Amino acid sequence: MKNTAPPSASPLAPARLTLGPFAVAEDGTLSPRAPDLSPAIRFAWRGRICEALVHEGSLRLRAIAGRIPSTAERGADRHFTARAVAAIPPELPEGWLLRLTADHRVALERQAPLRTTAVTLLGEMVRFAMALDPYLDRLEGVGAHPA
Repeated sequence: MKNTAPPSASPLAPARLTLGPFAVAEDGTLSPRAPDLSPAIRFAWRGRICEALVHEGSLRLRAIAGRIPSTAERGADRHFTARAVAAIPPELPEGWLLRLTADHRVALERQAPLRTTAVTLLGEMVRFAMALDPYLDRLEGVGAHPA
């Protein structure tokens, strides 16, 4: 009778799981699955596209929080919205940025130290999403609705 059991893992090569573009070691430590990769995990919060991007040893959390309305949108006050969005950056927490993209989307970003485990990465993602809420409410209130 032939042995059909899978070979046991070598103690020198720890088993790995995958979490999107990351390899997860037995102790939870994250590493890119491929060399020269800047892995990112994309997720949604309140209908917004968000991502956690690992680049050059740090973590960048980013959300497309809204969009400045087009002049073609009936009833939208583009100038009011743009002025209101421009007033937000001084009120952001330390380490946060507001960027206006070329297509007039409003991005909120935060740099964070790279946490080395899957649990701490997911924790950073949740904290970022929860901290976005007052800014999403504010952007919606001034007409910068989800992109």
